[in-house]
Amino acid sequence: MPWCEQCDRRIETDELTADGVCPQCGTEPLEHRRSPWYFKFMLVASIIYLGYRAFQGVTWVVHHL
Repeated sequence: MPWCEQCDRRIETDELTADGVCPQCGTEPLEHRRSPWYFKFMLVASIIYLGYRAFQGVTWVVHHL
């Protein structure tokens, strides 16, 4: 998926001009790199873990008041 750094947006392949450049600014787009699957997995796992720990903390506070 082409990515224009100057416009900071994704460009559809059919939007490119005949020369293969961005139709808005005229620069050659780069191939946009996606985040690896394991980064997304670790992000979701961290959110779940921190949510669980927050629940534990609230439960502990409620029982000790």
